Amino acid sequence: METAADAVAHAVRGVAAANPVVLIDGRSGAGKTSFARLLVARWPQRGRVQLVALDSLYPGWDGLAEGVEYARSSVLVPHARGVVGVWQRWDWARGERAEAHAVDPSLPLIVEGSGLLTPRTALLGDLRVWLDAPEPARRARALARDGDGYRPHWQRWAAQEDAHLAADEPQRHATASFTLL
Repeated sequence: METAADAVAHAVRGVAAANPVVLIDGRSGAGKTSFARLLVARWPQRGRVQLVALDSLYPGWDGLAEGVEYARSSVLVPHARGVVGVWQRWDWARGERAEAHAVDPSLPLIVEGSGLLTPRTALLGDLRVWLDAPEPARRARALARDGDGYRPHWQRWAAQEDAHLAADEPQRHATASFTLL
């Protein structure tokens, strides 16, 4: 994972923008969150980088596509237009949106989450990363991270990821792809 994060950090240096946008997609358990945090720690530019995780935006277990659209309209489009974006965290326990968070368009931005690379979002990312891992490793990581709360939803979420892969061909939109074991 460190080598992949170093490669993306190096690619960030080549982006001709003070506020580049990195989009990270992959199936559940592929390592997106860990990769994004490592990339933040190795960010090659001065100053702060913002990180938005789609796990905070998806509106429940059936909301993969809706969460991606929410990220596009509330975070990515405003950032691209140079205006402050505002998103509200999804409170999974209450089943509703919660506190608001602002995204500063003058700062770099990393957005990570399943379903993120689509034809519409790819246009808004300077670097677009696809992460993959074998299904047993992904499942083990996801269930270790989220425990029994995720177990009954694994297949339900995987079906939405399958639909995303078929409709959006995220690997085709990626500027870099890595398999993490």
